[in-house]
Amino acid sequence: MDREVRVRFAPSPTGPLHIGGVRTALYNYLFARHNGGKMLLRIEDTDSNRFVPGAEDYIIESLKWLGIKIDEGVGHGGENGPYRQSERRDIYRKYVKQLLDADRAYIAFDTPEELEAARAATPNFQYDASTRGSMRNSLTMPADEVKRLIDSGEKYVVRFKIEPGRAVVVDDLLRGKVTIKSDILDDKVLYKSADDLPTYHLANIVDDHLMGISHVIRGEEWLPSAPLHVLLYEAFGWTDTMPHFVHLPLLLKPDGKGKLSKRDGDRLGFPVFPLEWHDPQSGNISTGYRESGYLPEAVINFLALLGWNPGDDTEIMSIDELIEKFSFEHCSRAGAKFAYEKGKWFNHHYLQELDDAKLAEMFKPVLREHGVNPDDFSDEYITKVVGMVKGRINFVKDLWDQAAFFFSAPTTYDPKAIKKRWSAETPAIMNELIDQLQALPDFSSAASEQPILDWINANGYHMGNVMNAFRLAVVGECKGPHMFDITELLGRDETISRIRTAIDRIKSDEPTV
Repeated sequence: MDREVRVRFAPSPTGPLHIGGVRTALYNYLFARHNGGKMLLRIEDTDSNRFVPGAEDYIIESLKWLGIKIDEGVGHGGENGPYRQSERRDIYRKYVKQLLDADRAYIAFDTPEELEAARAATPNFQYDASTRGSMRNSLTMPADEVKRLIDSGEKYVVRFKIEPGRAVVVDDLLRGKVTIKSDILDDKVLYKSADDLPTYHLANIVDDHLMGISHVIRGEEWLPSAPLHVLLYEAFGWTDTMPHFVHLPLLLKPDGKGKLSKRDGDRLGFPVFPLEWHDPQSGNISTGYRESGYLPEAVINFLALLGWNPGDDTEIMSIDELIEKFSFEHCSRAGAKFAYEKGKWFNHHYLQELDDAKLAEMFKPVLREHGVNPDDFSDEYITKVVGMVKGRINFVKDLWDQAAFFFSAPTTYDPKAIKKRWSAETPAIMNELIDQLQALPDFSSAASEQPILDWINANGYHMGNVMNAFRLAVVGECKGPHMFDITELLGRDETISRIRTAIDRIKSDEPTV
């Protein structure tokens, strides 16, 4: 790199952070770390009408949970602050004046009604070199009139003066050189006197320059604004410090066409936000990846591969491995379908990698939600339970479905299993089984399995029916880990108690054993 790599993630606090924004933050972070650079967090809150309370804190907490580490910016400090654009008014005024003095911008007093009338009168109207001469602005009004209106408190905007006939080149590291004719660009608003704040276009350029941003990595939805940003860098004489642009492909719907939206998540049952979001205006609650039981490592790994690959078939990568391998050479220009089921696959993998004791701690709140006090069981017991069933789960909450019977004896029994595995003769055989279990000198799994199997064979019983009836009595259904691992953990007394309860409660006339 010919200069220090400095990137920025610059969200607006207008609501929860969309998963597409998370991927943008991730790619910024991976690129910066790969090149020994730094990542800044800047809050772009110049649109005061769209500000949502709590959104900024949500963004910061999301990045922290995901492990995307910020070096400088909001919540972290640094020598280039303040990092909220609403706190940089004095800085922006200087650069607005610079553009006006250089005749690269002008003041416009057009009211919303006048602009609407112009749009109605002219098909495909845009405020540019062909129309600005007929509008109410400092290019068409005497200077003393402009001054009088400003002094009287008349609301105005400052527009960038784009000259036609230019071929504006955007050098994009992902898409190559993109050339746009200036004739199709309009004179964008750079500043509004109503709130004494610049728009995104000016604030973004000024801040990137002053904060030494070397690479602007953002979603492709910002590509249409890139030519304006190139022209602004030229207008300020900052071409030597113009950042490299990277416009990332969109995240697309899992099915159909178009950009991924919250409605897709609601429709198909997956989150589109990193954390649960409580809308302060509507009171609606939207699910988040954290609260849905995803591990941050899984989310990061999953997102990294939506639009990028390491150059081979490797899928499982830690954050350090992603940093080592990341480059835009293997980033796709096409949109990436949001394969949310693959996210579950990643989560399953990372759950299997967790230490059983740590997973047991994560399981305790789930037990409480189901009315089980984890303090009634030893940590060793819960850890062993988790170790036996975790291979079947995608989320921590799934442990309950797989392991509930370890914490409370079944009170109901699977009707299909009863019909298939429990006959009129089964109670007598289960009573014989109780005698066999009581007689075992060692109730461990390894020591008890073979004597019970030998007993079944010696009596000519159907192995599948007896063992499934045994499982039905202890578990409540024909599922779960190895049967004798279950009985070892439950213990002799509890196992026999459950069999006796099943004998009393299960009724069947089908001779299947």
